[in-house]
Amino acid sequence: MPLIIIGVFVSIFCLAWVSLDYLFAHRMTIWKRLDDMRTHATEIKGGVEEELQVDFKERIFKPLLKKMSVLAQKYTPVRQKDFIEKRLDYAGRPFGWEAPDFISVQYAVAAGTAILAYILSWAGAPSLGNKILVTTGGFILGYIFVDLLLRSSTSRHQKAIEKELPDMLDLMTISIEAGLGFDAALQRVVQKSKGPLSVEFNQSLQEMRMGKTRREALKDLGERNGVDDLSKFIEAITQADQLGVSLGNVLRIQSDQMRILRRQRVEERAMKAPIKMLIPMVIFIFPTIFVVVLAPAMIQIMETL
Repeated sequence: MPLIIIGVFVSIFCLAWVSLDYLFAHRMTIWKRLDDMRTHATEIKGGVEEELQVDFKERIFKPLLKKMSVLAQKYTPVRQKDFIEKRLDYAGRPFGWEAPDFISVQYAVAAGTAILAYILSWAGAPSLGNKILVTTGGFILGYIFVDLLLRSSTSRHQKAIEKELPDMLDLMTISIEAGLGFDAALQRVVQKSKGPLSVEFNQSLQEMRMGKTRREALKDLGERNGVDDLSKFIEAITQADQLGVSLGNVLRIQSDQMRILRRQRVEERAMKAPIKMLIPMVIFIFPTIFVVVLAPAMIQIMETL
Protein backbone atom coordinates (compact mmCIF):
# COMPACT_ATOMS: atom_id res chain seq x y z
CA MET A 1 0.00 0.00 0.00
CA PRO A 2 2.78 2.58 0.74
CA LEU A 3 4.36 1.83 -2.64
CA ILE A 4 1.04 2.47 -4.37
CA ILE A 5 0.63 5.77 -2.50
CA ILE A 6 4.19 6.81 -3.43
CA GLY A 7 3.63 5.89 -7.09
CA VAL A 8 0.34 7.79 -7.27
CA PHE A 9 1.90 10.81 -5.58
CA VAL A 10 4.86 10.83 -8.00
CA SER A 11 2.53 10.49 -11.01
CA ILE A 12 0.25 13.34 -9.84
CA PHE A 13 3.28 15.52 -9.08
CA CYS A 14 4.79 14.96 -12.56
CA LEU A 15 1.43 15.60 -14.27
CA ALA A 16 0.87 18.80 -12.28
CA TRP A 17 4.40 19.99 -12.99
CA VAL A 18 4.07 19.43 -16.76
CA SER A 19 0.63 21.11 -16.81
CA LEU A 20 1.82 24.18 -14.89
CA ASP A 21 4.94 24.44 -17.06
CA TYR A 22 2.73 24.36 -20.20
CA LEU A 23 0.19 26.87 -18.86
CA PHE A 24 2.67 29.39 -17.47
CA ALA A 25 5.47 28.98 -20.06
CA HIS A 26 5.04 32.52 -21.45
CA ARG A 27 4.91 34.08 -17.98
CA MET A 28 7.94 32.09 -16.86
CA THR A 29 9.85 33.37 -19.90
CA ILE A 30 9.09 36.95 -18.87
CA TRP A 31 10.14 36.27 -15.30
CA LYS A 32 13.35 34.65 -16.51
CA ARG A 33 14.21 37.73 -18.60
CA LEU A 34 13.55 40.00 -15.63
CA ASP A 35 15.74 37.83 -13.44
CA ASP A 36 18.51 37.97 -16.05
CA MET A 37 18.27 41.76 -16.10
CA ARG A 38 18.47 41.91 -12.30
CA THR A 39 21.42 39.52 -12.34
CA HIS A 40 23.38 41.63 -14.80
CA ALA A 41 22.46 44.82 -12.96
CA THR A 42 23.68 43.65 -9.57
CA GLU A 43 26.90 42.08 -11.03
CA ILE A 44 26.99 39.11 -8.70
CA LYS A 45 30.52 37.95 -7.93
CA GLY A 46 31.66 34.38 -7.47
CA GLY A 47 31.21 31.40 -9.79
CA VAL A 48 29.01 29.44 -7.38
CA GLU A 49 26.55 32.30 -6.86
CA GLU A 50 26.34 32.96 -10.59
CA GLU A 51 25.68 29.29 -11.24
CA LEU A 52 22.93 29.22 -8.62
CA GLN A 53 21.22 32.13 -10.36
CA VAL A 54 20.69 29.96 -13.45
CA ASP A 55 17.35 28.24 -13.81
CA PHE A 56 17.07 24.69 -12.40
CA LYS A 57 16.20 23.36 -15.84
CA GLU A 58 19.30 24.97 -17.34
CA ARG A 59 21.59 23.64 -14.59
CA ILE A 60 20.32 20.06 -14.33
CA PHE A 61 18.13 18.91 -17.20
CA LYS A 62 19.94 20.42 -20.16
CA PRO A 63 23.44 19.11 -19.25
CA LEU A 64 21.93 15.69 -18.51
CA LEU A 65 20.04 15.73 -21.81
CA LYS A 66 23.21 16.75 -23.63
CA LYS A 67 25.14 13.80 -22.21
CA MET A 68 22.33 11.41 -23.07
CA SER A 69 22.17 12.90 -26.59
CA VAL A 70 25.87 12.19 -27.16
CA LEU A 71 25.31 8.57 -26.10
CA ALA A 72 22.18 8.24 -28.28
CA GLN A 73 23.97 9.76 -31.28
CA LYS A 74 26.74 7.18 -30.97
CA TYR A 75 24.45 4.13 -30.97
CA THR A 76 21.61 5.27 -33.27
CA PRO A 77 21.68 4.28 -36.97
CA VAL A 78 22.07 7.10 -39.46
CA ARG A 79 18.86 6.20 -41.31
CA GLN A 80 16.81 6.35 -38.10
CA LYS A 81 18.33 9.72 -37.19
CA ASP A 82 17.45 11.12 -40.62
CA PHE A 83 13.88 9.87 -40.26
CA ILE A 84 13.52 11.44 -36.81
CA GLU A 85 15.05 14.71 -38.06
CA LYS A 86 12.41 14.83 -40.79
CA ARG A 87 9.62 14.20 -38.26
CA LEU A 88 10.98 16.93 -36.00
CA ASP A 89 11.00 19.33 -38.96
CA TYR A 90 7.37 18.50 -39.64
CA ALA A 91 6.57 19.23 -35.98
CA GLY A 92 8.30 22.63 -36.06
CA ARG A 93 11.31 21.59 -33.96
CA PRO A 94 9.61 21.45 -30.53
CA PHE A 95 11.96 22.67 -27.75
CA GLY A 96 14.67 23.02 -30.41
CA TRP A 97 15.36 19.28 -30.26
CA GLU A 98 17.66 17.39 -32.57
CA ALA A 99 17.26 13.67 -33.28
CA PRO A 100 19.60 12.56 -30.43
CA ASP A 101 17.72 14.78 -27.97
CA PHE A 102 14.39 13.25 -28.95
CA ILE A 103 15.75 9.71 -28.72
CA SER A 104 17.19 10.46 -25.27
CA VAL A 105 13.91 11.87 -24.00
CA GLN A 106 11.99 8.94 -25.46
CA TYR A 107 14.14 6.34 -23.75
CA ALA A 108 14.25 8.34 -20.50
CA VAL A 109 10.44 8.56 -20.36
CA ALA A 110 10.16 4.87 -21.23
CA ALA A 111 12.63 3.93 -18.47
CA GLY A 112 10.82 6.14 -15.94
CA THR A 113 7.47 4.60 -16.85
CA ALA A 114 8.98 1.11 -16.53
CA ILE A 115 10.36 1.92 -13.06
CA LEU A 116 6.99 3.30 -11.95
CA ALA A 117 5.22 0.22 -13.32
CA TYR A 118 7.69 -2.04 -11.50
CA ILE A 119 7.05 -0.22 -8.21
CA LEU A 120 3.28 -0.52 -8.64
CA SER A 121 3.58 -4.20 -9.60
CA TRP A 122 4.72 -5.11 -6.07
CA ALA A 123 1.19 -4.60 -4.82
CA GLY A 124 -0.88 -6.07 -7.65
CA ALA A 125 1.45 -8.63 -9.26
CA PRO A 126 3.53 -10.47 -6.64
CA SER A 127 4.92 -13.13 -9.00
CA LEU A 128 8.14 -12.52 -10.93
CA GLY A 129 6.57 -13.20 -14.32
CA ASN A 130 3.82 -10.66 -13.74
CA LYS A 131 6.37 -8.06 -12.58
CA ILE A 132 8.41 -8.55 -15.76
CA LEU A 133 5.27 -8.31 -17.89
CA VAL A 134 4.07 -5.13 -16.16
CA THR A 135 7.52 -3.52 -16.35
CA THR A 136 7.83 -4.33 -20.06
CA GLY A 137 4.34 -2.93 -20.69
CA GLY A 138 5.26 0.26 -18.84
CA PHE A 139 8.40 0.67 -20.95
CA ILE A 140 6.45 0.20 -24.18
CA LEU A 141 3.73 2.64 -23.08
CA GLY A 142 6.28 5.31 -22.19
CA TYR A 143 8.03 4.84 -25.54
CA ILE A 144 4.77 5.08 -27.47
CA PHE A 145 3.59 8.08 -25.41
CA VAL A 146 6.52 10.28 -26.53
CA ASP A 147 5.94 9.22 -30.14
CA LEU A 148 2.26 10.15 -29.87
CA LEU A 149 3.22 13.56 -28.48
CA LEU A 150 5.44 14.14 -31.52
CA ARG A 151 2.62 13.12 -33.87
CA SER A 152 0.22 15.46 -32.09
CA SER A 153 2.72 18.31 -32.35
CA THR A 154 3.20 17.56 -36.07
CA SER A 155 -0.54 17.59 -36.75
CA ARG A 156 -1.01 20.83 -34.80
CA HIS A 157 1.90 22.52 -36.60
CA GLN A 158 0.72 21.52 -40.07
CA LYS A 159 -2.90 22.51 -39.40
CA ALA A 160 -1.73 25.93 -38.18
CA ILE A 161 0.23 26.42 -41.42
CA GLU A 162 -2.78 25.40 -43.53
CA LYS A 163 -4.96 27.85 -41.61
CA GLU A 164 -2.56 30.80 -41.86
CA LEU A 165 -1.51 30.34 -45.50
CA PRO A 166 -4.49 32.05 -47.27
CA ASP A 167 -4.29 35.17 -45.09
CA MET A 168 -0.54 35.47 -45.61
CA LEU A 169 -0.98 35.06 -49.35
CA ASP A 170 -3.48 37.94 -49.33
CA LEU A 171 -1.00 40.16 -47.51
CA MET A 172 1.78 39.12 -49.87
CA THR A 173 -0.44 39.83 -52.91
CA ILE A 174 -1.25 43.32 -51.65
CA SER A 175 2.43 44.02 -50.99
CA ILE A 176 3.51 42.88 -54.46
CA GLU A 177 0.74 44.84 -56.18
CA ALA A 178 1.85 47.89 -54.20
CA GLY A 179 5.26 47.67 -55.88
CA LEU A 180 7.39 45.54 -53.57
CA GLY A 181 9.53 42.66 -54.80
CA PHE A 182 8.94 39.09 -53.69
CA ASP A 183 11.65 39.13 -51.00
CA ALA A 184 10.47 42.50 -49.64
CA ALA A 185 6.84 41.29 -49.64
CA LEU A 186 7.90 38.14 -47.79
CA GLN A 187 9.75 40.28 -45.24
CA ARG A 188 6.63 42.42 -44.77
CA VAL A 189 4.55 39.28 -44.17
CA VAL A 190 7.04 38.12 -41.52
CA GLN A 191 6.91 41.50 -39.78
CA LYS A 192 3.11 41.80 -39.78
CA SER A 193 2.14 38.26 -38.79
CA LYS A 194 2.84 35.69 -36.11
CA GLY A 195 2.68 31.94 -36.01
CA PRO A 196 4.57 28.90 -37.31
CA LEU A 197 4.28 29.93 -40.97
CA SER A 198 5.80 33.32 -40.21
CA VAL A 199 8.70 31.57 -38.48
CA GLU A 200 9.22 29.30 -41.50
CA PHE A 201 9.16 32.26 -43.93
CA ASN A 202 11.66 34.07 -41.75
CA GLN A 203 13.98 31.07 -41.85
CA SER A 204 13.74 31.00 -45.64
CA LEU A 205 14.64 34.69 -45.78
CA GLN A 206 17.67 34.06 -43.58
CA GLU A 207 18.78 31.23 -45.87
CA MET A 208 18.46 33.49 -48.93
CA ARG A 209 20.56 36.15 -47.21
CA MET A 210 23.21 33.55 -46.45
CA GLY A 211 23.59 32.69 -50.15
CA LYS A 212 20.86 30.24 -51.11
CA THR A 213 18.87 30.95 -54.22
CA ARG A 214 15.18 31.69 -53.92
CA ARG A 215 14.26 28.42 -55.59
CA GLU A 216 16.40 26.35 -53.19
CA ALA A 217 15.15 28.19 -50.09
CA LEU A 218 11.51 27.74 -51.08
CA LYS A 219 12.09 24.10 -51.97
CA ASP A 220 13.62 23.50 -48.54
CA LEU A 221 10.64 25.30 -47.00
CA GLY A 222 8.21 22.86 -48.61
CA GLU A 223 10.26 19.78 -47.72
CA ARG A 224 10.74 21.00 -44.15
CA ASN A 225 7.01 21.18 -43.37
CA GLY A 226 5.34 18.48 -45.46
CA VAL A 227 2.18 20.54 -46.07
CA ASP A 228 0.57 19.93 -49.48
CA ASP A 229 -0.91 23.43 -49.76
CA LEU A 230 2.45 25.04 -49.06
CA SER A 231 4.16 22.76 -51.59
CA LYS A 232 1.61 23.73 -54.26
CA PHE A 233 2.17 27.41 -53.53
CA ILE A 234 5.95 26.98 -53.81
CA GLU A 235 5.60 25.13 -57.13
CA ALA A 236 3.39 27.90 -58.51
CA ILE A 237 5.86 30.60 -57.43
CA THR A 238 8.80 28.69 -58.91
CA GLN A 239 7.06 28.20 -62.25
CA ALA A 240 5.97 31.85 -62.38
CA ASP A 241 9.54 32.93 -61.67
CA GLN A 242 10.88 30.69 -64.44
CA LEU A 243 8.28 31.74 -67.04
CA GLY A 244 8.21 35.43 -66.13
CA VAL A 245 4.51 35.46 -65.17
CA SER A 246 3.18 38.22 -62.92
CA LEU A 247 3.51 37.12 -59.29
CA GLY A 248 0.52 39.23 -58.24
CA ASN A 249 -1.93 37.26 -60.40
CA VAL A 250 -0.38 33.93 -59.36
CA LEU A 251 -0.61 34.80 -55.68
CA ARG A 252 -4.22 35.94 -56.00
CA ILE A 253 -5.20 32.69 -57.73
CA GLN A 254 -3.33 30.66 -55.11
CA SER A 255 -5.03 32.57 -52.30
CA ASP A 256 -8.48 31.86 -53.75
CA GLN A 257 -7.64 28.16 -54.14
CA MET A 258 -6.32 27.93 -50.57
CA ARG A 259 -9.51 29.47 -49.21
CA ILE A 260 -11.61 26.99 -51.18
CA LEU A 261 -9.53 24.11 -49.83
CA ARG A 262 -9.82 25.44 -46.28
CA ARG A 263 -13.60 25.72 -46.63
CA GLN A 264 -13.78 22.17 -47.97
CA ARG A 265 -11.77 20.86 -45.00
CA VAL A 266 -14.14 22.58 -42.58
CA GLU A 267 -17.15 21.08 -44.35
CA GLU A 268 -15.51 17.66 -44.28
CA ARG A 269 -14.90 17.89 -40.53
CA ALA A 270 -18.48 19.03 -40.01
CA MET A 271 -19.74 15.99 -41.93
CA LYS A 272 -17.56 13.68 -39.81
CA ALA A 273 -18.74 15.16 -36.50
CA PRO A 274 -22.07 13.23 -36.23
CA ILE A 275 -20.29 9.92 -36.87
CA LYS A 276 -17.68 10.67 -34.21
CA MET A 277 -20.42 11.60 -31.75
CA LEU A 278 -21.97 8.12 -32.00
CA ILE A 279 -19.26 6.48 -29.90
CA PRO A 280 -19.68 8.62 -26.73
CA MET A 281 -23.46 8.57 -27.19
CA VAL A 282 -23.60 4.76 -27.33
CA ILE A 283 -21.15 4.31 -24.44
CA PHE A 284 -22.21 7.08 -22.03
CA ILE A 285 -25.58 8.62 -22.99
CA PHE A 286 -27.76 5.74 -24.19
CA PRO A 287 -27.17 3.53 -21.08
CA THR A 288 -28.25 6.32 -18.74
CA ILE A 289 -31.35 6.98 -20.85
CA PHE A 290 -32.22 3.28 -20.77
CA VAL A 291 -31.80 3.22 -16.99
CA VAL A 292 -34.08 6.23 -16.51
CA VAL A 293 -36.74 5.04 -18.98
CA LEU A 294 -36.75 1.28 -18.43
CA ALA A 295 -35.95 1.03 -14.70
CA PRO A 296 -39.51 1.91 -13.50
CA ALA A 297 -41.03 -0.53 -16.00
CA MET A 298 -38.65 -3.31 -14.92
CA ILE A 299 -39.52 -2.68 -11.27
CA GLN A 300 -43.24 -2.91 -12.00
CA ILE A 301 -42.75 -6.13 -13.99
CA MET A 302 -40.72 -7.67 -11.17
CA GLU A 303 -43.36 -6.72 -8.57
CA THR A 304 -46.12 -8.14 -10.78
CA LEU A 305 -44.34 -11.45 -11.31
